Amino acid sequence: MPALQRLRVSLSETAGGLPRAFWWLWVSTLVNRIGGFVVPFLALYLTSERGYSTTYAGLVASLFGLGSAIAAVGGGVLTDRIGRRPTLLAAQLSTAVSMAVLGFTDGQVAIAVVAFLVGLTSNASRPAVSAIIADLVPAEDQVRAYSLNFWAINLGFSVAAAAAGLLAGHGYLTLFLLDAASTLACAVVIFVRIPETKPAVTAVERSAPTVGLGTVFRDGRFMAIVGINLLLALIVQQSNSTLALDMRQAGVPASQYGLVIGLNGLLIVLLQLPLTRLMTGRNRTAMLVASVLLTGWGFGLTMFAGSSAVLFALTVVVWTVGEMMNTPTMMALIAEHSPALARGRYQGVFSLSWSLAAFLGPVGGGLLLEHGGGVAVWGTCAGLGTAAALGFLLVGRRPATPVPAAEPERRPAVV
Repeated sequence: MPALQRLRVSLSETAGGLPRAFWWLWVSTLVNRIGGFVVPFLALYLTSERGYSTTYAGLVASLFGLGSAIAAVGGGVLTDRIGRRPTLLAAQLSTAVSMAVLGFTDGQVAIAVVAFLVGLTSNASRPAVSAIIADLVPAEDQVRAYSLNFWAINLGFSVAAAAAGLLAGHGYLTLFLLDAASTLACAVVIFVRIPETKPAVTAVERSAPTVGLGTVFRDGRFMAIVGINLLLALIVQQSNSTLALDMRQAGVPASQYGLVIGLNGLLIVLLQLPLTRLMTGRNRTAMLVASVLLTGWGFGLTMFAGSSAVLFALTVVVWTVGEMMNTPTMMALIAEHSPALARGRYQGVFSLSWSLAAFLGPVGGGLLLEHGGGVAVWGTCAGLGTAAALGFLLVGRRPATPVPAAEPERRPAVV
């Protein structure tokens, strides 16, 4: 088969047959992430630019995570109640405003409060985006769709991280303003091109048992998955806070940190789609176990990086492979487990694990780094990855518990 024909077949298998509205959502995600300059550099901004301690930087990052945790559940409920599109628009507009305000904020207390508000507004969009994908895309294509969305996130992130490392040398305020502008542009795309996708409620569905937050929290198998994902999220969170601080203490400049962390996004851009094709048809439990081991031990290897940016980059390669294996597999699993009319709640509770990690991870990583050094931080990451792997092995042996759902599902008529 000629190379061009093979390329066409590969592109068709990867991206063909997905709804047009999904691609506009993909574009909005890409626009937003290309301007996502602030979060990866927030710890460096607080320590290098503002002169605050690593413990304070961890506290601010944790308050950002606390806001995200509240938004995860609240955004999920709003996604089911008022709709996917209104929730997404409100979240993006609020994030643009709060991000710009954070750039002009001065004083430890004020910065901490506004960082909490940024976390509260920014993470409210996550359940809505995940629910829209589940609404639009048939179950058999969801791993592919979530993989493409994850690809867009990291394509944007790789550009943003590398650019932010260079822009930071000319003043951090520019990062805050550009981040706010890209979020506003994302909201414009959503307003113009993405319709409401919340499934219509039929008479049969109205008489079905209501799936509220209590139902979600009583779903034992689902909550076990959320708990295991929390362990993974605590590991991954160190890339947004503790890794930057450890590299700074090792003498690696901010510009090189931007290139090292940007490698994560670049690898995902290059390898995510081919890897997803290789994973198709594989045992899901095996993929999840392998992914958390690679992630945990990839971060664990950081303890041997010393002051070499190259060795730091090699550890990023290892845990990035684990991340690429985990994310689309996990998101499709959660979508499969979520009843159609409660997708926002299920996605919100699931993203709560990431939000709790954003709250607990930075302060925990900062304290470990300050009092135990890099060995304590990265050794803990390896241990958490091993515990998560054991958890997936145990959950994989348990049958799924049926959840009251309003079925049959009716997909919205979206072109």
